[in-house]
Amino acid sequence: MKPAELMQRSLEGLSVGDAFGERFFQPPDVLEAALRDRRVPVKPPWAWTDDTAMALSVVETLTARGTIDPDELGRRFGRRYTAEPSRGYGSGAHDVLAQLSIGVPWSKAAGSLFQGQGSMGNGAAMRVAPLGAFFAQASLSTVVEEAHRSAAVTHAHPDAQAGAVAVAVAAACLARKESRAMVWTQVLTRTPHGLTRDGLERASRLGFDVPVAHAVEQLGSGKKVLSHDTVPFALWCALKHHDDFTEAMWTTVSGLGDRDTTCAIVGGLVALNDPPPRAWVEAREPLPL
Repeated sequence: MKPAELMQRSLEGLSVGDAFGERFFQPPDVLEAALRDRRVPVKPPWAWTDDTAMALSVVETLTARGTIDPDELGRRFGRRYTAEPSRGYGSGAHDVLAQLSIGVPWSKAAGSLFQGQGSMGNGAAMRVAPLGAFFAQASLSTVVEEAHRSAAVTHAHPDAQAGAVAVAVAAACLARKESRAMVWTQVLTRTPHGLTRDGLERASRLGFDVPVAHAVEQLGSGKKVLSHDTVPFALWCALKHHDDFTEAMWTTVSGLGDRDTTCAIVGGLVALNDPPPRAWVEAREPLPL
């Protein structure tokens, strides 16, 4: 497949995963029954959230430029945020995107959070799988560089950028049909040291036969909305069911936590091997492309 086709395939999986996962923020009794019966607890259309909104800006930038131009990506993030600020953005994202929307340079906006350290959140990782797919035929050093550039526009903290690198590398490897063992090897080789990489190390040692609850206990599932408690679990779920989109989604959402984002990451990865069910695509709110 051509780079643009791989990118669109990943975007479709990401957006379906995002919309699917978002439906499971429900009262405990409703949620328990929905997971037990494998029944989506909200009728279509399934609205997508900030995960998809930001991924759309990444895809549009790559389509226009063939590379990540951080200035253009920042402008696109800001415009899309202004048009629809209620897509579920976190408080830090509201701060940064509001600045981008009025022309504040992205380096200043991203660096304004947490006393200049920048955000450690999972927002850079949640939107980046289509980028990894787009550069699947390039070198992995290119994938890493482009992932860093895409992340830095909103996330100045190195660990948030590490999460983006891990997801992008995984996407590139899955698009190349690499084995699960090779995906782990490349992700661990390319992801910078820090809390996210530590979690990825733990995830790679878990094996795929352990219960989801054990994986959540060891890795987190995005409850803190941070890269290091989101990306390791998402990659474990994606590789556990790397060729079965439906199973990957039910496994991921059963981990609860930041379920729209974990499902978005997993969807963007697994769709490169197995597209989402047509009924789920039709249930998802249409994309403005």
